[in-house]
This record gives sequence, C-alpha cells and structure tokens, in this order.
Amino acid sequence: MSILPSSRFLRAACLALAVALVPAVASAQDAATLRARHSAMHDKFASNQFGRPLVLESTQTSGDLKGDVYAIVEHPFAMVQQALQAPEHWCDILILHLNVKRCRAGGGTPKMLNLNVGRKFDQPIEDAYQLNFSYSVVAATPEYLQVQLSADEGPLSTKNYRIQVEVVPIDAKRSVIHMSYAYGYGFAARVAMQTYLSTLGSQKVGFTVLERKPDGKPVYQSGVLGLLERNTMRYYLAIDAYLSAYALPAAEQAEKRIREWYASTERYAEQLHEMEQNEYLEMKRKEMRRQQQG
Repeated sequence: MSILPSSRFLRAACLALAVALVPAVASAQDAATLRARHSAMHDKFASNQFGRPLVLESTQTSGDLKGDVYAIVEHPFAMVQQALQAPEHWCDILILHLNVKRCRAGGGTPKMLNLNVGRKFDQPIEDAYQLNFSYSVVAATPEYLQVQLSADEGPLSTKNYRIQVEVVPIDAKRSVIHMSYAYGYGFAARVAMQTYLSTLGSQKVGFTVLERKPDGKPVYQSGVLGLLERNTMRYYLAIDAYLSAYALPAAEQAEKRIREWYASTERYAEQLHEMEQNEYLEMKRKEMRRQQQG
C-alpha cells in the first residue's frame, strides 16, 4: 500500500490550509493599512483643533453616513485588546453616550448587544427604542485587533448601523485606534434630521473646519455631517473614557468613566455640551444601576 497521500487528501489539505490562512492574511493586511494611515496622518496628529493626536473624518453618500476617528492613545496594545474584546465591556462603553439608556449583552451566536436608545435626558426605559447589535471579534492577534458591531434596523427608517474598532500597537506604551460609526437612512430619517437641524439643531456644529473668517475664527461643519461628527466623537470619547478607567479597582471604574466622559466632552463644549455635569452624572448613575439589575 502506498504511503503517498491521495490526490483527494491533498486537495482537502490544501483547502483547509487556505481557509486557515485567510484570516491571518486579512489581519496582516488590515494592520498594515492602519499603520500606513497612522504614518500618513503624522502632521494631522501633531497639529489639529482637538489639542491631542486625533483626526476626525466624515463622509456622506446617497443614503449613508460614516464618521471615522483615528487617535493615538497612551495605553499598551495588550491592555486595549483585553478591554475591547468582551461584549459586556461594550455595554459599559456605550452606556456613557447621552442617548443610550440601557445595554444588555446576550449569549448565543452571534453574540448580541441589546441597546435602548432615546432622548438626551432621563426617560423611562419603555419610551426608548431597542436597537439590537450583533457583536464579533473579527481579528485578535498580538499585533492587531478588530471588533465589529452591526444592526440591521434602527429608529425612523435608519438602518445598517456599523461600529468598527481596530487597533495596532505603536510601541510598548502606545496604540493607534481607528473607530468608525456609520448608518444608512431612508425618507423618514431624512425628514426627521432636517426638522431637527432647522429647529433644535440649527445652531449646532461639528468639528471639521471648512474655512476661517477674516478674524481667524473657524467655520465648522454644520448640517447632517455636523450631526454625524458629534455622535462619532461621543462614541469615541466613550471608548477613551473606558480605557482611562480600566486599570482602576472595579468598584471605582464606573464613576471614573462617567466623570471622564463628561469632562472630555466639555473640552469641546461648542460641539458637545448638552447638559450640566450634575444632571449628566445623576442620569448615568441611575441608568447604570438599571443596567446592572438586568
């Protein structure tokens, strides 16, 4: 009997090897792409309107909005990777946003995050809209992490929600984070956005500097892209606040997170101020207690 493998066995082995290599190759490509973006953004990281190494970009296409934040953080990659890989950690992140009233992490495959989203003030959970995200760790290697959250449907004909975070190390103490926040919208959402922007949101602006006035003051992005930029930044600052509290004793983390999130948004008060500190802290303490009760 021949000891050489059959042609069928060889084909099966090659196929199995190819399948095994695809995630590794894709991860290496994604890591290289993010490193290249970090290198290309060197000047923007060094000098920008945020006073920190951070770049925000926003795009609008027919029926779709997407915001991207690139940031250098003073956290080692291993810690960031550990912090962002668990679904329950993401509930602790997302609850920091003004509009997130509760988040529950579910089991099963795919893993789910069930969010209740509502207004920017305290409200009964029954009045909030439930938004169901599937959660997946797309890649987790010693040099690259990618996490994705996606939801098919949202309120007022919004759809195809995507939150993606990818991370690579710079050195032993620093990492580069890229977070994107995107969603699609239909007619009802377009009408709702335009109504908001012509009333309560008429004076609100985003972060992109479109031009400068003769006195040097910036003219910021307004309208739909300004709205997108504000929300993108709020979600990124929630990740940043979570990481800032991660090394503390467990009993101290929640309070540190809400205080850090509020303080970081107030650094950009022209864009992000919505309520006073005590009002926000009291609202989030109540919502986090409700979240812990299940």
